[in-house]
Amino acid sequence: MRKIDYSLYLCTDRALMTTSTLEQCVESAIKGGVTVVQLREKELSSRDFYIMGSKIRAVTNKYHVPLIINDRLDIALAVGADGVHLGQNDLECAVAKRLAPSLIVGVTAHNLKEALKAQSDGADYIGVGAMRATSTKKDAKVISPDELTCIRERVNIPMVLIGGINKENIAEFKGKGDGIAVVSAIIAQSDIESAARELKKAWKN
Repeated sequence: MRKIDYSLYLCTDRALMTTSTLEQCVESAIKGGVTVVQLREKELSSRDFYIMGSKIRAVTNKYHVPLIINDRLDIALAVGADGVHLGQNDLECAVAKRLAPSLIVGVTAHNLKEALKAQSDGADYIGVGAMRATSTKKDAKVISPDELTCIRERVNIPMVLIGGINKENIAEFKGKGDGIAVVSAIIAQSDIESAARELKKAWKN
């Protein structure tokens, strides 16, 4: 399995994007420094999700950036994505690894128990959050600093921090994870490429 740079992880949301197509949005974000793209489509039919995934796969292939599909292992396999990201109510990580051993499998973890289970089940990375209250996931519970520290100390796989991270508060999270996952901090900005570049610089410096 190739080493993945999780430093700037984009989760898509077509309702927030400022471009006319998601392909334009993703391409601009990658040009700005996004290192992983997760295609998140909760409302599309399987057929439309596959069509959208195929379009985004073409963009990520062009720039050699990993494409992760949210929730749907079948769509990930159908479009030739690099991986799948699973929530706590989705398919078990261990099952996904058995069915698709070549795929990257990420798992959402809200606490130490979930993080340790994801690791033992063979997850390649965990998405930990929420770091802050966020409008893109209104039911997300904010993780405490102590819980985050415990996860960082006990888990050996890459940790991507998610939930309410933006250019104003990014400095608070440096050194606490291997990368940040963002939605509106990139996708809802008028200049997507510049927004991504600014976040990447702030995280790396």
